[in-house]
Amino acid sequence: MTAVDETTPTTPTTTTTTPTTTPTTPEGVLDAVRALAPTIAARAGEIEAARRVPPDLLDEVARAGAFRLLLPPSHGGLGADLPSALRVYEALARADASLAWTVMIGGGAWCDLAGLPRATFDDLFPGGDVVVAGAISPSGSIAPDDGGYRVSGRWGFASGCEHADVLYGNCIEGVVDGEPQLRIAVFSPDQVVIEDTWRVSGLCGTGSHHVRVDDVVVPAGRTVAVMTAEPCVDAPILRVPPPSLYALTIAAAALGTARAALDDVVALAAGKVPLFAAAPLATNPRFQFALATADTELRAARALVHETAGAAWETATRDDGPFTLEQSGLARAAAAWATDRAAAVVDAAYRAGGGTSLYTDSPLQRRLRDVHAITQHFLVKDDTLTTAGAVLLGLDPDVPVF
Repeated sequence: MTAVDETTPTTPTTTTTTPTTTPTTPEGVLDAVRALAPTIAARAGEIEAARRVPPDLLDEVARAGAFRLLLPPSHGGLGADLPSALRVYEALARADASLAWTVMIGGGAWCDLAGLPRATFDDLFPGGDVVVAGAISPSGSIAPDDGGYRVSGRWGFASGCEHADVLYGNCIEGVVDGEPQLRIAVFSPDQVVIEDTWRVSGLCGTGSHHVRVDDVVVPAGRTVAVMTAEPCVDAPILRVPPPSLYALTIAAAALGTARAALDDVVALAAGKVPLFAAAPLATNPRFQFALATADTELRAARALVHETAGAAWETATRDDGPFTLEQSGLARAAAAWATDRAAAVVDAAYRAGGGTSLYTDSPLQRRLRDVHAITQHFLVKDDTLTTAGAVLLGLDPDVPVF
């Protein structure tokens, strides 16, 4: 990964158990992440205060194989199946949502660059851990310039940009028949200005600052036409429509956060005696009912996400044609609904914690802020279900990409 500022505080609060060699299977990555989870959880406050994942902890996660999980074996990755990747993201989010988000984006955003020329892709991903940051929102301008392209733009929500090896921005190249023509430009870290803008309520530790380039010239081979370029590598994950793929990974982060909130409130309930109560919260029948209800809802949401991911992966590995709009609609609806249910579970856990949940040293308040930050992503917004419903009725979606 890119060299980082060694002055950043990195003192660990617990001993890590990350393997000395990177796992070679998705199952090995999951085991390594679970072993690292107590360390991640113990440093959650540090992650939030720094507004980024500390460099030494990023190195631990990289050694666990989390960043190379989805990358194809041809480029040093594990080529994990989608359900296995979701399990890793859930496990990371159960420890800390900001770290999970950082890994999910940093290790998966290469999919947006798969339409680059093969030589460029090989150069950017020579093997090992390559972290990507960027934004698909087309807030840049790009124009041909002496065999290359001249680019200016400013993009928000560039998660993990401070430690990225490769950065990119989506640009409007022009308008044809009333439709904007989009082209992604790829930058090296030295070409990008990072603006310190990530001061937010949730997912505080993702370092999702704005990034800017001013009149930068990039070679034509480091650009890719959005929605029209064919992938230069053959990988099943690239056959899953990007909105469906990313929505399911977002849902996994929400599910892991919700499971952590239930862990928190169960631990709290054993010792917390509410005001005017004669026994701990754990003995209260109303709490028991609420806990079982929340747990059941969460397991149902998780089952739907994994069933949907499994079906998507089966279609991708068969490679018998592009995904249908109905398949995309089902995937998007599942991700949006599961994310909403995960947020409701965290809400319930937070309320059950009573006044204790308010304190900054309570993980419940952080889970609440994190999961509601996740719900704000446009891929899992409530109205996704409206569009999915229209697709199920045989109508055209009201968005350009679904």
